[in-house]
Amino acid sequence: MAPNPLISFVRRTKVSPAARTWRPALSSRLARLVLTAALALCASAAARADDETAACLWRPPTPERLAHVDAVADYRSTFQVCHAADGRARIAIRSMSVGGEPPLLIADPDKLTTRIERAACWTCSETDDATLASTRMMRAIEESAEAPGLVHRGFLRNAGLVHGDAPGAFVTGDLCPSLKPLERGFLEQLAAQGPHTPVALSISGLWLIHHFADYRWLVDQQASGALDILWVNHTYHHPYARGAPDARNFLLEPGVDADAEILEVERLLVANGQTPSLFFRFPGLISSAPLMQAVRRHHLISLGADAWLALDQRPNAGSIVLVHPNGNEPLGVKLFERDLARDALPRPFEPLTAAPD
Repeated sequence: MAPNPLISFVRRTKVSPAARTWRPALSSRLARLVLTAALALCASAAARADDETAACLWRPPTPERLAHVDAVADYRSTFQVCHAADGRARIAIRSMSVGGEPPLLIADPDKLTTRIERAACWTCSETDDATLASTRMMRAIEESAEAPGLVHRGFLRNAGLVHGDAPGAFVTGDLCPSLKPLERGFLEQLAAQGPHTPVALSISGLWLIHHFADYRWLVDQQASGALDILWVNHTYHHPYARGAPDARNFLLEPGVDADAEILEVERLLVANGQTPSLFFRFPGLISSAPLMQAVRRHHLISLGADAWLALDQRPNAGSIVLVHPNGNEPLGVKLFERDLARDALPRPFEPLTAAPD
């Protein structure tokens, strides 16, 4: 091991006999100098690491007008262990091509966060579920895929992660396709709770396409630090046939391509400047065993809810709260606002990434 230059410097320093009576003070000053120099070196190394990390981050600005999904090409699921020059280890779950560049959607297997980064910053190799079975990410994916919720003939209701271990609540809002504007007041009340208030928004592709101004407003709230938004996959079309039985509705409609529904909404979100998360919510909370496995294959965490407010489900500590701020379910928003005013919602509001064990 190479000698520490700071220690060598201390050992070489001589103190004259006349000054030996001042050795304690001199030693103290040397110690402070050594400590200051060490801290400066650490800060410099940390700054270099931060610079490298920032240089690897790939996120184009949100466009002023809706970007077409075709702005992102070759969007595919992948599963690779990746290492960066600074020692970071992450998991790549999507590959793509944007403007001639090949970014990767990178997941932190412990924090359950995602980033889009330049592929050139990473050295990646193929992996599999068994190899990463002990990671928090794979445990969360597997456990949510195995949580069947309520089993009905031909379908499952509210399968997946429905509750977290936390003193506060996890606030989630679904942005299903809608002809009505965004309930901005709901988001403003959340933002009033303090900077970076977390909220998970399940976004459908058709909602984004037809409500781009509201989407831009949300992105502005995120950029200002008012809200910390986690973008949850809620499928591209969010199929729904009014009056159809649940066993043949939503993603269970005949002819629905579940893989395309999952990937295309992420592709559209990336094209419009944002980062998909590791979470997925089924339209209507209706799924099936094959659909649960489809979500698992794409390495997403299936998300349900145990406090859908409009269904009179009351939240408690650790509840995943569900409202629809897309204008289609004003009752749930009103109940949330009422409970917020009465201080009847478990606090603090928690980031959804903290919900899985």
